Amino acid sequence: MKGKPTSFDIAYHAGVSQATVSRALRGSPLVSAETRRRIQAIAKQLNYKVDKNASNLRRQHSVTLALLLFEDPTSDDSLINPFFLSMLGSITRACARQGYDLLISFQQLSDDWHADYQDSHKADGLILLGYGDYLVARSKLEGLVEQGTHFVRWGAVVEGQPGISIGCDNNQGGRAITEHLLAQGRRDIAFIGDISAGCPEFSDRYRGYCTALREAGLDVNPELQVDAADSTEMVGQRAMRKLLARGPRLDAVFAASDLMAIGAMRALEEAGLKVPRDVSVVGFDDIPVAGLTNPPLTTVAQDTKRAGELLVETLIHQIRNEPTSSVMLPARVVVRRSCGAG
Repeated sequence: MKGKPTSFDIAYHAGVSQATVSRALRGSPLVSAETRRRIQAIAKQLNYKVDKNASNLRRQHSVTLALLLFEDPTSDDSLINPFFLSMLGSITRACARQGYDLLISFQQLSDDWHADYQDSHKADGLILLGYGDYLVARSKLEGLVEQGTHFVRWGAVVEGQPGISIGCDNNQGGRAITEHLLAQGRRDIAFIGDISAGCPEFSDRYRGYCTALREAGLDVNPELQVDAADSTEMVGQRAMRKLLARGPRLDAVFAASDLMAIGAMRALEEAGLKVPRDVSVVGFDDIPVAGLTNPPLTTVAQDTKRAGELLVETLIHQIRNEPTSSVMLPARVVVRRSCGAG
């Protein structure tokens, strides 16, 4: 064969139309898996390379997804919640499998935010990680829906929410970790975390905590709950100090995130209390550092691998005008030494 191979050459060898070759090479579901594999094998044999720029101009698609992170307060300069870093690898691999490039940036919630991405063909759709106050972010999400922007977000699945969310069953996770503390003989269990509508993940975890207490025949004591919105060690430490200053009887603390749990353990140490001898401490997220604390932190793990895959798959379904729906993934308790019976 002379010159650079073309999609017409692949079509000739495969015995299909050039349009079928084009669909197969971009992973269209309109082509059967068997035909797609045959076409991909012939393309590899002919050393055919897709001219992405030409293909994108024809289809007005970038074959790129934009991953937009919310800037969170952190102890370092990253401004990225470490929980989202654990999801990043899964999202990147899922994009590669689907033949998409991934553009990573921070969210800019301006009035014409969407124009920087989908409308300018920098990206065919948006993956949103984090949002700050949900009630503030909601109006921006509603704007994206009105503009027809393809997007999916990681977060709580809220009734009547704008757009599609992939999230964790926070209620189930909060209930399971509280039941674990109860099984360890703990009865005066505090909760650190914002339980307002602006923080639906934390409030769902709190509802699970309340359900577990009530099913165990225990009252929910408002003196054992401290609001804390930002998921940082410093916020958790301050919340724990505030709780201790109230002077209630307590033998366990459920912090709505691992970072806040780590801060709470620091405040307990300052007060001369031992974890778990005097007070058990548990968190939520299972970030990598959770296994490195002293003692190692019992927590609730979210399936970041499956979450990343679902975020990408769901967004691509949207881009192809295929049906999509919100999904809640189950959570699981990871037992370490921070909640052992005293």
